[in-house]
Amino acid sequence: MVRIVPIVLAVLALAGSARAEERAFCPDRPGKGSPPCVLDKWRFQVEVSAADALFSRGGGVSVDDVSYGALELRLGLANTVEGQLTWTPRQWIRARDHGAASTVSGAGDLGLALRWSLNNPDGEGLSVALQPFVVAPTGANGISAEVWQGGVIAPISVPISEVWSLSLAPEIDARANASGSGRHAAYALAAGVGRAVGPVNLGAELWVDVDDDPSGRATKASFDLTAAWTPTALKDIQLDAGAYLGLNRKTPDLELVVGVAHRF
Repeated sequence: MVRIVPIVLAVLALAGSARAEERAFCPDRPGKGSPPCVLDKWRFQVEVSAADALFSRGGGVSVDDVSYGALELRLGLANTVEGQLTWTPRQWIRARDHGAASTVSGAGDLGLALRWSLNNPDGEGLSVALQPFVVAPTGANGISAEVWQGGVIAPISVPISEVWSLSLAPEIDARANASGSGRHAAYALAAGVGRAVGPVNLGAELWVDVDDDPSGRATKASFDLTAAWTPTALKDIQLDAGAYLGLNRKTPDLELVVGVAHRF
């Protein structure tokens, strides 16, 4: 019994040390970019968009696009790799074109991704990652892209000071042609700055998306404002909100999002 006590104490000390050295909580939410941080091996994280609503108005046409409960599930697979699964269980789109209205609803497509850290998987200092992804056409008619799509994101974060940070997320995709046959290249970039104010992180982001569909190039752009709060007593939970303001006619006029992230 005398010999067992020191062994038990040593194991508890090692466990406590390992726990104390876990990476800082780093959700993907909010914002349109992706961070380069990777979960600790075998840590699991759930991120849920309680509501995501887009509103477009102009030229006699209006579109309301609302989704509920959009999920992102993240699992640390290795010290520098995590797996991700995304899915929207319910999306509702109502369009009105000069008085003629149409509505579609249903589940969205299923997304699968890997995030591989190239430098600083904890997101501290200069942090860089690669994130290849695919999207399977599992959604409802009128919601799904109806073909397999995919791409690669290269998230980057750079500390500017103790409270300010810079983030970049360049992306290249293979998207379905509007004709329904074939695919084409598309490019996106989310660039933003963030500032920590106690337990609250405030962010401002510029997002640009260039879609080179054979029928004609379409460019979207938005200016995004985000806020995320991690309660001091609940270091593995984040509550967040965002407002995305469209900068041209191709982009929804306004998008509002609220959600939560929880690390287990």
